[in-house]
Amino acid sequence: MASHVEKHHRGAVAEHGHYHYPNTYRVCWPIPATPPLVSLLIPTRDRVEILKPCVDAILDRTDYQNFELLILDNGSTCSDTLAYMDAVAKRDERVRVLPWSEPFNYSAINNFGAQHAKGEIIGLVNNDIEPINPEWLTEMVSQVCRPEIGCVGAKLYYPNDTIQHAGVILGIGGVAGHAHKYFTRNASGYFTRLHLVQNMSAVTAACLLVRKSVFEQVKGLNENELTVAFNDVDFCLKVREAGYRNLWTPYAELYHHESISRGADDNSKKRSRASKEVTYMRATWGKRLDCDPAYNPNLTLVHEDFSLR
Repeated sequence: MASHVEKHHRGAVAEHGHYHYPNTYRVCWPIPATPPLVSLLIPTRDRVEILKPCVDAILDRTDYQNFELLILDNGSTCSDTLAYMDAVAKRDERVRVLPWSEPFNYSAINNFGAQHAKGEIIGLVNNDIEPINPEWLTEMVSQVCRPEIGCVGAKLYYPNDTIQHAGVILGIGGVAGHAHKYFTRNASGYFTRLHLVQNMSAVTAACLLVRKSVFEQVKGLNENELTVAFNDVDFCLKVREAGYRNLWTPYAELYHHESISRGADDNSKKRSRASKEVTYMRATWGKRLDCDPAYNPNLTLVHEDFSLR
């Protein structure tokens, strides 16, 4: 394998896989000679106790240095939050704060951020993300720079070290679900998939990299029909339809305090919005949602554990 990779992919190196699981391998892809600028977009509103650990961890715990961090402020009024955003932008020249005063719309605020991004690569990052391994961004950049690759997703954990995201499986729960959700951190997963770089139909936008040219080619996120949920799945499917392969890597590891800043869909207005988003996804992608090429059709669409139907 090593000689094949060396012959056909200049600069790439093949090595044994994660924790040396038998018969598993990893290909380490090179970063371009001039490392591309990455624009990390972080939508937020108030909740400095969430935002500060996220931003500080990215700034302090990221080996890849050629990035800018755009805090997309969706109408913060908390004085502590405003003071922190002002201070971190003054302290680190890589940070910019961009005010956005419209009602919350995850797709629209990220499209707004992408318009102001200076980087060749867009990074969609939730404000409740914290990097674990310093090479997380290096790994994701090395993958997203490959011309055949569209979206690149990361391995995300809950604070209790169980899996929150290891790629998205289409069809689970009617639309999509997270692969291996709640598995323990060091579990091997279905056929060792928790430790293998692999093609996926979709990955979560909680931590997603994509080249800006691809983002613009598919016209970004759907801010009309998908204001909160499934916009990342829809986006990844548009990228796949454009001819790119989406990919998930276990070599970029981060904590994700999932949705604690937005809250649950626990009132009639939120439930109505969520229902409309499900309806849109089924009407738009129905046949594709029912046949994920990255998932065996004999496995369950009820749970996220790769059990049999």
